[in-house]
Amino acid sequence: MKFFILFITLSVCLISTAQNQQSWPNSRGNAQLQGYTTIEFPQKIKLKWTYDAEGIFKSAPVISEGKIVVASTSGEMLCLDFKGKLLWKFKTENSIEAPALIQDGMVYFGNLSGSLFALDLKTGTKKWEYKTENQIMGAPAFLAVNGKKILAVGSYDYYLHGIDASTGKGLWKYESDNFLNAAPALYDGKAVFGGCDGFLHLVNMKDGKPESKIEVATYVPSSPAISEGKAYIGDYDGGVTCIDLTTKKKLWNFKNPASDLPFIASPSIIDNKLIIGSRDKFLYCFDRKTGKQIWKKNTGNRVDASTVVNKKQVLMVNMRGDVMLLNLSDGSVVWTYELGVGITNTPAVVQNAIVVAASDGNVYFLGE
Repeated sequence: MKFFILFITLSVCLISTAQNQQSWPNSRGNAQLQGYTTIEFPQKIKLKWTYDAEGIFKSAPVISEGKIVVASTSGEMLCLDFKGKLLWKFKTENSIEAPALIQDGMVYFGNLSGSLFALDLKTGTKKWEYKTENQIMGAPAFLAVNGKKILAVGSYDYYLHGIDASTGKGLWKYESDNFLNAAPALYDGKAVFGGCDGFLHLVNMKDGKPESKIEVATYVPSSPAISEGKAYIGDYDGGVTCIDLTTKKKLWNFKNPASDLPFIASPSIIDNKLIIGSRDKFLYCFDRKTGKQIWKKNTGNRVDASTVVNKKQVLMVNMRGDVMLLNLSDGSVVWTYELGVGITNTPAVVQNAIVVAASDGNVYFLGE
């Protein structure tokens, strides 16, 4: 009987954490920010509809319960259905450049005034607002610890803030040495994040106490991706680094001999491959265990947006406005769709559809 109860409990946990084919609630796919999806990408593509919003889009869209949630520089958080109909919008007092996180029927996001908001996904009603002392540029991370739901979000006030997700009450603050620009990844109960101080920080989500910090580069603008106890992160000096989170040692570092242009994008991880785009226009695929370059692809313009991968293919966008699907094995092109306007953020993916929020202020819904 005990074995049966344990089996049922584990089965429920596995089901509850499995990716829904109509959901993309985290702009990087999961709490480890791996940029990985289990769905098949559309093998043919056409434009289904567009939605024209005020302002432009710098933040990535997220999706849950048939709702597309995306924010613009006009300070509005928008909620659309899969046919492009506006379901609700919520106006804040400043530009929103951070992606939202959808968790337990709530939408969590920050703006350039430094406020973190919690909205009801169904209605857009504000539940609470938490204020930091400077702008928020990255999405929050979420973790349930001993029955308490905790958000962690970085701010340009140098702090990582721990917040009660149910009430919006501040729980703790961890001070770094410079601006915090990106979203934290989660590993073993810890928030793992880089910053403008050039370090990778590990902070306990329960109480905000630091575990360690590892020097990476001059400036780390992007979020790490984590797999098997290793953190992978790009930097502004044009490097990509793999760090063992147990020993706190660097296992490998890639430096491009032809260019020192920065890696603004976060890496994607699938099996033993790591994929990341650079401002040198190339998309790189590495063996994530050794750092050896497997292939690289010239995309025609700089790549600031992070990729999304499945076991066969890589979805990427660039600043020329190309939406491109590549074969994971060798970087060869499956198809290209030209939007003709720059894209700085990760597309959202669900079964048979891709959602792109572009710098012309339009949401594009692409599908077969």
